[in-house]
Amino acid sequence: MKTVPVGTRGMFEQVVETRHLASSLDPSLAAVLSTPTMVAMMEQAAINAIKPFLDAGESSVGMTIEVSHTAATPPGHRARAEAEVTKVEGRRLEFTVRAFDDVEQIGSGTHRRAVVDAAKFNDRLKTKQKN
Repeated sequence: MKTVPVGTRGMFEQVVETRHLASSLDPSLAAVLSTPTMVAMMEQAAINAIKPFLDAGESSVGMTIEVSHTAATPPGHRARAEAEVTKVEGRRLEFTVRAFDDVEQIGSGTHRRAVVDAAKFNDRLKTKQKN
């Protein structure tokens, strides 16, 4: 892994579709962007931030995420997540994450990821799958 500078940014955006709605998880919920979808968008923004710094055979895994989802986004709106590297400790990275829709900020928080050797990670996973 190449050194990831603090301040490195990534983004991910998409139009909110039916499959992204809370009501897709449970029909009793509102037909707005679900929190799990917003979280996934934030993770993807963080991944996009560090991709250029990964060496061949490296990947990253999420470690923690703590976010607030503060505003509802209806279907058809564009949602955007942004991530900024705020701390680097070896292979562990911390990000400030934020999400927006066409009108306002809809969420914010912190996220931590670790850079891993993909082959070693998959080998450990195979061992676990055998149990």
